[in-house]
Amino acid sequence: MTARGEGDLSGVRVLLVDDDDDGREMIAMVLQDRGAIVTQARSSSEALEAFVAAAPDVLVSDIGLPIEDGFGLLRKIREVEATRGGEVPAVALTGYGRVPETESERARGGGFAVHLMKPVAVAQLLRALTDVLEVPPVPRD
Repeated sequence: MTARGEGDLSGVRVLLVDDDDDGREMIAMVLQDRGAIVTQARSSSEALEAFVAAAPDVLVSDIGLPIEDGFGLLRKIREVEATRGGEVPAVALTGYGRVPETESERARGGGFAVHLMKPVAVAQLLRALTDVLEVPPVPRD
């Protein structure tokens, strides 16, 4: 993947996981408007199934999922070989009322590259996605 401008998600495959249908649909719409190809899942098991079927370029997952939380989902994804997408960058979404810094540390400790509090601002989400998808330029001789 090459470096892209902020908000440009053309062709980026996003696996979006959230049990809140309205919130998930809204985020999916925003991402699709920026050119992303979004696969939606309501649970960790649905997400893992979708992941195995077609590894995404980035995972955006709510932490507070029913039955198995976002941390459990990411642990299972990390067990997948890197060549099959196991090292996919991951963005955590949380709606917990805890201290944002504590939640951010917890998410990063659990393997997420970025942590965002819900409701997330569109600009903040787009910035986070372009940051985790950024590939440094190849040095020239």
